[in-house]
Amino acid sequence: MDLKQLKWVYLSVLALIWGSSFILIKKGLVGLTPLQLGSLRIIFAAIFLLLIGFKSLSKIPIHSWKFIALTSLFGTFIPGYLFAIAQTQIDSSISSILNSLTPLNTLLLGTLAFGIQFKRSQIYGVIIGFIGSILLILNGAFNHPNQNYFFAILIIIASMCYAINANLIKKHLSNLTPLSINTGNFFVMLIPALTILFFSGFFDVVKSSEVNQSIYFVIILGILGTGIANIIFFKIVQMSSPVFATSVTYLIPIVAFSWGFLDNEILTPIQFIGAFIILVGVYLSSKKIK
Repeated sequence: MDLKQLKWVYLSVLALIWGSSFILIKKGLVGLTPLQLGSLRIIFAAIFLLLIGFKSLSKIPIHSWKFIALTSLFGTFIPGYLFAIAQTQIDSSISSILNSLTPLNTLLLGTLAFGIQFKRSQIYGVIIGFIGSILLILNGAFNHPNQNYFFAILIIIASMCYAINANLIKKHLSNLTPLSINTGNFFVMLIPALTILFFSGFFDVVKSSEVNQSIYFVIILGILGTGIANIIFFKIVQMSSPVFATSVTYLIPIVAFSWGFLDNEILTPIQFIGAFIILVGVYLSSKKIK
């Protein structure tokens, strides 16, 4: 299989894994707080990656550790907690759709901070994507008064973090293997995550049957949806471009909405239109990036 075909295979597998992460977060929040879920997700992923990739840490040059720390912060640490907090208030399918703004933000931040050139069609994409986001959020708030759509802003911030992460990897860490980057990321995050978990009250409720059931979902989320998925993502970034890699968010809503539908989450017709507008905007924003 040539490189062009292989990157699409990786992208499809990543969409299936990350598309399933939203429902796993939702199920995990049944017995856990957002801080507990975010911390456990990092801890389980860190244990898994250190078991399989500890030796790869020696391949990271000293000068690269500052970028490892930055990518751990923007690629996993901040978004992991933001998504957990946001999904206490909004549906998992809505979260996945707003997450599809990541390629658009990758373009914006890449242009402003990393010197990536842009075209007129991409500017149109940014505007269209923004309109779709506003439509999706406002209609959701109107039709679901029991949900606080102000928390949708957290998903948008998380997507900007992912965009920073993708650009940092491409510009500063392309010389490292995906396993080295990912293991280094979680090595950096392990102590902060353990500290947050300790002060979250987790050890006071850990024996609850509801909490134990939630932990099973977070184990899957941490190992598969975070540890393995990040290795695949870093590989795609190195094989192609940050914008192509983040275009996985075109496919994620399809998987996430399918899980949400099975869990009785339904979008309104206007929300479908908003979602479609977002995807059109994202497509235009990354159409001619190589």
